[in-house]
Amino acid sequence: MAEKYVSSPGVSAAESARRADTNDVAAPWGPHRGPLTVDDDFSVLDDPLEQRDFTQTVDGPAAPVQESVLMVQGMYCAACADAVEAALAAQPGVLEAQVHAATRRLVLRWDPARVRLSELARAVGRAGYRLLPMRHALAVSARVQETRQALWRLFVAGFCMMQVMMYTWPEYVTTPGQIPPDIVQLLRWASWVLSLPVMLFASGPFFTSAWRDLRQGRIGMDVPVSIGILVTFVVSSLATFEPGGPWGSDVWFDSLTMFVFFLLGGRYLEFRLRDRTAGALDALMNRLPEQVQRERPDGTLERVSLKRLQIGDVVRIEAGQAFPGDATVLSDAATVDEALLTGESHPVTRRQGDSVVAGSYNVAGTVRVRIDRLGRETRFGQIVALMEQASTERPRLARLADRVAAPFLGLVLLAAALSAWGWWSVDPHRAVATAVAVLIVTCPCALSLATPAAMLAAAGALAQRGVLTRRLQAFEALAAVDTVVFDKTGTLTQDRVVVHEVHTRPGWDAARALQVAARMAQASLHPVSRAIVARAGAVEAPWVVQESPGRGLTARDPQGQTWRLGSAAHCGLDERALAAAGRSVPDMPCAYLADEAGWVATFVLDEGVRADARAAVQRLRALGVQVWLLSGDRLGAAQRVARPLGIEHVIAGASPEDKLVAVQRWQAEGHRVAMVGDGMNDAPVLARADVSFALGHGAPLTQTRADFVVQSARLSDVVAVLEHARATLRVVRQNLAWAAGYNAVSVPLALLGWMPPWAAGLGMAASSLLVIGNAMRLSRLPDAAETASALPAVSAASTPVPESTV
Repeated sequence: MAEKYVSSPGVSAAESARRADTNDVAAPWGPHRGPLTVDDDFSVLDDPLEQRDFTQTVDGPAAPVQESVLMVQGMYCAACADAVEAALAAQPGVLEAQVHAATRRLVLRWDPARVRLSELARAVGRAGYRLLPMRHALAVSARVQETRQALWRLFVAGFCMMQVMMYTWPEYVTTPGQIPPDIVQLLRWASWVLSLPVMLFASGPFFTSAWRDLRQGRIGMDVPVSIGILVTFVVSSLATFEPGGPWGSDVWFDSLTMFVFFLLGGRYLEFRLRDRTAGALDALMNRLPEQVQRERPDGTLERVSLKRLQIGDVVRIEAGQAFPGDATVLSDAATVDEALLTGESHPVTRRQGDSVVAGSYNVAGTVRVRIDRLGRETRFGQIVALMEQASTERPRLARLADRVAAPFLGLVLLAAALSAWGWWSVDPHRAVATAVAVLIVTCPCALSLATPAAMLAAAGALAQRGVLTRRLQAFEALAAVDTVVFDKTGTLTQDRVVVHEVHTRPGWDAARALQVAARMAQASLHPVSRAIVARAGAVEAPWVVQESPGRGLTARDPQGQTWRLGSAAHCGLDERALAAAGRSVPDMPCAYLADEAGWVATFVLDEGVRADARAAVQRLRALGVQVWLLSGDRLGAAQRVARPLGIEHVIAGASPEDKLVAVQRWQAEGHRVAMVGDGMNDAPVLARADVSFALGHGAPLTQTRADFVVQSARLSDVVAVLEHARATLRVVRQNLAWAAGYNAVSVPLALLGWMPPWAAGLGMAASSLLVIGNAMRLSRLPDAAETASALPAVSAASTPVPESTV
């Protein structure tokens, strides 16, 4: 990738590079720029150095294409998402554009040979929206500015509302004629003057959004709201200017200011609540430092932006700062918080030469590290890619709600016009109020927010737990699951072997045999050697060892005696004779220890069952879920794992094709199947299952078939996801039921003239807030320790080693 910085017009290349290094970026999203316009310079988006943060190369229909993940500013509803997608779809070179209204994220696939990203940004700008890279869109300064402006609008609307109500209140508490006509007119003129800031400033977002939608030939959710506000103000103004005119003498400045205040208050709280529900996703994707301290060859330090780092650079990470890339520790030790990867907040110690991962935090002291991987090549980059994919997906229920909301807005305008026409012949003074109430109360904001708000809150909570959601649609499928299928190796068992039994010749015991074997095994990194060392505990000084790859170890003790550790052939033993004498277990892997006199000990090896496996299985059964073990291992090995865990249904000796057939058979019988695997060789069955989980660290991040990636590899987290999915669907149904019930009750009331405009505004705001607030209940999960300790755990690694003397 070219290491250059494309400067904007009028800015030298040197100045552009300086700004890139100091984070004073010469770009439309710079910290000191005002609102974007179509004329802004977007050429910086074409800079490969900038694109490295938000663009990657993926396979296209004919040739590789670019895939960018960007933030769209100025969006408020599903109609906005449709407008952005339509603006991009009309551009040559755009292969796919998908916008998620709730998260305002855009996934854009485009052909760099046919179009430049800056041209696409200008096209979106002409539609009235702004494209920003994720890291800049999530900047603190931008959020503070957006929140401050929203608060100012809310303050102006609230202040003017109170003043207008003060001037209107005398007409409510007096009888006609008690107040002189000139005083009444004076109070109405004062109300009109106080309504002007509400119209010209506070209501700005509604008018801007409505005009943008109308220019694109669309009816967005702010169109009926804006029409209602504008009609109320115009009719009230005409009644103020000409009390004896055809529009009568009734004014609704109090209702106007009140429902604008309610709408702004609801939108502000909705923004804050929605920001909290998706906050875990944003925090996950925006946690790398903006700048780091890099060591020069002479040992001095220079502060550079993250984009300027190269593989092999040595950087210093201060306490509380995240590591910018996967790196090797050069200091004596580092205390690291890896909650991003494990879901646990307990810090771990990394010694000199150990690896640390991008996105994890340095907890204490300054640490020197050497950068090994950067950007999307890191595990953090893979995690971000998964979360970006999830946050831009529209679940089925959300797409259905959006399709219903779009024509519903047209019906709203028609209903408002018919209500005004019907009431005009009965009571012209109530015709306008009724039409405005219909326009306001029927805005389908709650309907469009019902599903994405709940699913994003659930995904954010799982991300804090260390579970990555790749498909929001999977929540709906998982809630209906009645069968959970586990792979054995690496899923129910640990990804390492343990010493299960020790058989020794007469005169020896297990502890002594383990000590001798461990003095040899310390020199080897083989998994069997690691298992023997781990079981032996404290070990004396190691012997000088010669290792024969694939066979075993040979050593000579201080007394000159030769020892062998490894396979039966390496030790000069007959495996069949050992099995006949009861000195080995035929169905289980064994390692042997021998001296010059012959056989000394047999170490029977097994895969350690995960600590929370039994608790997870019992919890699944308590939830009414059937549990199966589907393994390619021998029947005896599979049953040794299944029996202590309480799994009654076991299929062993299954090839990947056999596993696929089994899942297809269960689905044909009407079962909803969730598959839990290690992501190594289970891609076909993971893809076929209704819902799939991938466990572990490295492999699941490259597993494209899993719906959920459980980074901690805790099976208790699988149970937590299932429970959370069921809770999520309950909340979604509650939200949809509330949105439908609210409209079923409020629309007739508005049509009958029993709901004033201010009450309509309050009802609309309250409806959206109720939906978001209900979804927020999903933003908290029980602690991992609480779930893991629900039932006693069983671990082969923690049980005493059976000792047998032959």
